Amino acid sequence: MGTVEIEHPYPPTTITTATAAAANDGSKKTDDDDDVSPIEQVRLTVANTDDPTLPVWTFRMWLLGVLSCCLLSFLNQFFSYRTEPLIITQITVQIAALPIGRLLHAVLPETKFRIPGCGDRLFSLNPGPFNMKEHVLITIFANAGFAFGNGPAYAVGIVDIIKALYQRKISFMAGWILVITTQVLGYGWAGLLRKYVVEPAHMWWPSNLVQVSLFRVLHERDEKRMSRTKFFVVALICSFSWYAFPGYLFPTLTSISWVCWAFPKSVTAQQIGSGMKGLGVGAITLDWSAVSSFLFSPLISPFFSIVNIFIGYVLILYIAIPVSYWGLGLYGARKFPIFSSHLFTGQGQLYNISAIVNEKFEIDLVEYGKQGPIHLSMFFALTYGFGFATIAATLSHVSLFYGREIYERYCASYKGKDDIHTKLMRKYEDIPSWWFYVLLVVTIAVSLLLCTILKSQVQLPWWGLLFACLIAFVFTLPISIITATTNQTPGLNIITEYVMGLIYPGRPIANVCFKVYGYMSMSQAVSFLSDFKLGHYMKIPPRSMFLVQFIGTIIAGTINMAVAWWLLNSIVDICQDELLPENSPWTCPGDRVFFDASVIWGLVGPKRIFGSLGIYSAMNWFFVFGAAGPIVVWLFHKTFPNQSWIPLVNLPVLLGATGNMPPATAVNYTSWIIVGTIFNFFIFRYRKKWWQRYNYVLSAALDAGVAFMAVLLYFSVGIENESVNWWGTLGEHCDLATCPTAKGIVVDGCPVY
Repeated sequence: MGTVEIEHPYPPTTITTATAAAANDGSKKTDDDDDVSPIEQVRLTVANTDDPTLPVWTFRMWLLGVLSCCLLSFLNQFFSYRTEPLIITQITVQIAALPIGRLLHAVLPETKFRIPGCGDRLFSLNPGPFNMKEHVLITIFANAGFAFGNGPAYAVGIVDIIKALYQRKISFMAGWILVITTQVLGYGWAGLLRKYVVEPAHMWWPSNLVQVSLFRVLHERDEKRMSRTKFFVVALICSFSWYAFPGYLFPTLTSISWVCWAFPKSVTAQQIGSGMKGLGVGAITLDWSAVSSFLFSPLISPFFSIVNIFIGYVLILYIAIPVSYWGLGLYGARKFPIFSSHLFTGQGQLYNISAIVNEKFEIDLVEYGKQGPIHLSMFFALTYGFGFATIAATLSHVSLFYGREIYERYCASYKGKDDIHTKLMRKYEDIPSWWFYVLLVVTIAVSLLLCTILKSQVQLPWWGLLFACLIAFVFTLPISIITATTNQTPGLNIITEYVMGLIYPGRPIANVCFKVYGYMSMSQAVSFLSDFKLGHYMKIPPRSMFLVQFIGTIIAGTINMAVAWWLLNSIVDICQDELLPENSPWTCPGDRVFFDASVIWGLVGPKRIFGSLGIYSAMNWFFVFGAAGPIVVWLFHKTFPNQSWIPLVNLPVLLGATGNMPPATAVNYTSWIIVGTIFNFFIFRYRKKWWQRYNYVLSAALDAGVAFMAVLLYFSVGIENESVNWWGTLGEHCDLATCPTAKGIVVDGCPVY
């Protein structure tokens, strides 16, 4: 589904409290006070010193970096097909790499040697103590394996829906080219924009301060009885052991929906109580993968973000949806499940998508006329509406509340002096511009070959590729400036698929390819620049940063594609939940939504769904309401300037709170909110020293433990289809939650009203 991805503003209090201890030892001002950063949070967090003699290109860095990139790309791609798609972030590697790096320092030989062709220069497998710069580059490698926040590479979803859901063919080579080019295309022009959004002190990229803080805290001396390393190992063993229960022996623990158990014959009660197919009232989970799926670990999300997500979640799921479904019955809502990402006919039956796709992989209008217009569940329809509103609200909110600040900082980036960090980075050899020009030209040339020679597999015409590149290039600088100053990142996914659906309808794969080239190349460019700013703060040589990012992206994309190819060809009926065995974990929730988006925007086209020929044309009003909302809030703020709570009303965050639903479910959100509140409010407030010392370590250990046990379960019992059958392996026991409640609608397994 097309939704807007928003990074939530990082509250200054969180940054300062989490980093105060780390800032004390390295934030000494230079003799010239003009050198210090003009941003207070940066002054408190980032060291004003550098040691350019520290080795960076070490055997340890390459070994741990490449291994972590391979591991994360494998695990994230593997988990992306599962009902609870756990995403392993780079923080897991950031925590685990330190003790391993120090172990390598203790065991590797210090013998120096020469490499033929490198002159008299001496090399060593162990050039000294494991240092922070090595640690940063290992984490950048891992971040590439994490696709810079997306889990697996976004374009793999195209291969998934072609092979698993459309049941058509695409070659491995075409898929690999698609994945790699969409991942690195944005790097070309992003590199040329570094002087505008990386070097200036006013472009401060708030989210990077969390990473800087964590690096510095981890490299402090650790003399406590329970060291972070020991805590990490203990927590990892516990997480690893426990996941055997929700992951294999007792899957019902993933969503304990007791309301369904209390009312086993009531459709309405199960719609209300189901954590995976309904509103999730009372549903809880004892499965960490359910807690951290889709929204990432709640332990690393600031409480400010959690509160905004909670308010938006309650307003949408517990007010807007019930009123629309039971109160107003909008769009015949009761003919369909209350919560579903599937597409339906007007009689509440699943829409036969394959019947409306002809041999040319285009829409068959005759067959489409026989089945009639596509209908959406009430939640799915409103999700798109709120997605439209979020786009418009983000633009108006940022313009009104941050417009002057963005403009002033952008001007200051030209007029202001270099701060201490930029001056320190001048010591290192910069990247020549021709590197980026060559990368850009080669990537576009290879992409054009894909869209011409292999066009039958991807449908995207050459002009569509160039148009997508133009959109991404035009938006990269303004969105980078917005992200660098406000920590909010407006997404282009809905815009790109909407535009392509209007100008080139009837071709689903062309639409998703256009979206991936237009949206992901911009997103990758912003991520590239963000990582460069992290390297800027940590004083990493620019050439080292670029090569690690580029090589890591190629490795990760290749492994993503290989794992996808393996699973798509080895698991029968993967992603087809109606054909899979009951409670099979291979339901591909993200790919199902991606597939539905390709049908809505590409195959059928927005004109037949949200336009003049569609049922849901009123959803376009959400663009207007979304744009107007922040204006109202801004006017109230100007009218009542003493009311400090008014500017805290962040409509883009509130409206986009449920942007991950579907595929995320209610139990994912409620458990994420509860766990996040416990750790980032109560423990942060009342056990701050414990939080500062162990919070991120615990998050990494929980992720790692679940990941390793899940892979072990798959290779030990999953491949052989060995299963345990009892009440606790039969899901959440909410079978009636997907039933319609309108009179006269007949669906297998559901009561008829």
